[in-house]
Amino acid sequence: MTTTDPTTMTGLELMRWVQTERPTDLPSIGRLLGMRFDEVEHGRIVISLDTRPDFANPLGTVHGGIAATLLDSVMGSAIHTTLPAGTGYTTLELKVNYIRTAHTDEQTLTAEGTVIHAGRRTATAEGRVRDDQGKLIAHATTTCLIL
Repeated sequence: MTTTDPTTMTGLELMRWVQTERPTDLPSIGRLLGMRFDEVEHGRIVISLDTRPDFANPLGTVHGGIAATLLDSVMGSAIHTTLPAGTGYTTLELKVNYIRTAHTDEQTLTAEGTVIHAGRRTATAEGRVRDDQGKLIAHATTTCLIL
């Protein structure tokens, strides 16, 4: 079991810890979907995952909830990098625009989240998901409540 106390780290330190340590003993949506933290910097995160047949909707393409979850994760994590130790956040609003389908055949989806505004009570961010050809799959914005 991990002995690291996330409440003692800034958001940026925590995201960098997740990127380098890749903890497998912590239950998370990232672990469930196979998310990789590729880039972590203040106000910006890049996360990728490989699609698989379990991600399929009834039409046989990647379910929109996978892209929405990836976007929620990357934008929230970008906001988290701006927060001091012991401060949390929660998503207040998520607006996703779907552009094209993604396939379930181990295609790499890469999402980038960038903070637009980081205030004392709320923060906003934008995100984009691209396939391994660089084509835009979905884009989104979010508003988070700082706790």
